[in-house]
Amino acid sequence: MMAAKTDSMGKESDAQSSLKSGSDRRHAPRVLVNLDVDYGNQNNFLFANIRDISATGIFVSTSSPEAPGTRLNVRFTPSHHHTPPNVDVAHPDVLDVEGEVIWVNAFRPGDTDNLHPGMGIRFIELTDTQRKRLHDFIKTFAYIDDEQH
Repeated sequence: MMAAKTDSMGKESDAQSSLKSGSDRRHAPRVLVNLDVDYGNQNNFLFANIRDISATGIFVSTSSPEAPGTRLNVRFTPSHHHTPPNVDVAHPDVLDVEGEVIWVNAFRPGDTDNLHPGMGIRFIELTDTQRKRLHDFIKTFAYIDDEQH
């Protein structure tokens, strides 16, 4: 086994860290869920399901994922709790965030190994309120170390 190369700060090199699997690169734990989600850009909106969520992103199950690099508006209802401050009172439970498609598992008809087509979306430009709502929501499903928040 080859040892990882590190820089003077002890961080692994980009080349070495890019060889890690997806779960090894994640900075936040993923939680399996089944939530409806609306996503899209200024041209159209689509409906799908979120299969997993973390404080940094989601996996959307869809047979027609967007291309990596695509920026999307993502809307879903994370909870039925009280309305936090600075939230649209007309839609208090809806979390409306921006995201970017980071990776795609394309739909391949007839491929029995491709059970979960879809796309990984990283949240971008989250406000403190959005970040807290996500964190609080994920805590309803799984233990999360509050120091990672």
